[in-house]
Amino acid sequence: MSIGPKQALYAEFAVVAKALGSSHRLEMLEHLAQGERSVDGLAARVRLPLANVSHHLQQMKRAGLVAARRDGKFVRYRLADDAVLDLMAALSRLGTRTLAEVAQIRRSYFDARDTLEPVTRGELMARASDGRVTVLDVRPADEFASGHLPGAINVPAGELEARLGELDPGHEIVAYCRGPWCVFSFEVVAALRSRGLVAHRLEDGYPEWRAAGLPVETGA
Repeated sequence: MSIGPKQALYAEFAVVAKALGSSHRLEMLEHLAQGERSVDGLAARVRLPLANVSHHLQQMKRAGLVAARRDGKFVRYRLADDAVLDLMAALSRLGTRTLAEVAQIRRSYFDARDTLEPVTRGELMARASDGRVTVLDVRPADEFASGHLPGAINVPAGELEARLGELDPGHEIVAYCRGPWCVFSFEVVAALRSRGLVAHRLEDGYPEWRAAGLPVETGA
């Protein structure tokens, strides 16, 4: 029995939906949104066996979510298109609106650390242009080097306690991380506020900033 063009399209879209049907794959996409990763490097970040990560990557590649290139002995993966970020954002919005479990997790973890409205990209650009804010990237150093917001300083979340002296207490601090649900930014903002500093989160993270066509810098 032949199928019509609409049904054929839906079948292909279902391949993409099926490839997203894993919490591990969603986490991998978040990491790949920061920059290219080898299979080994990605496995270390998500703490999964190499074979499992390779299998997940192949499934996402077949669905058009990730792309790969050979670099000597290594194969490096990246997001195939910034539209993947839009897809992940849509999943987040839908889950937040319709799933009670998402609301419970948000209240018990995220809202417990920061109930204030985050700073928008436009607000951050205006404040940064006036020199009124310290932009704080709390991701690991290699992700910062791959790309970051202009003028940002890199203090990975695990180093905050030892490097508090590098932050100007007279400046408002806007922290950002890998995306809107990255726990690092919530934890850093809570820690800074507990020490009397004025701190807020950016509304999302570096990948969304870059995908919006806003300026970025690379290097340490």
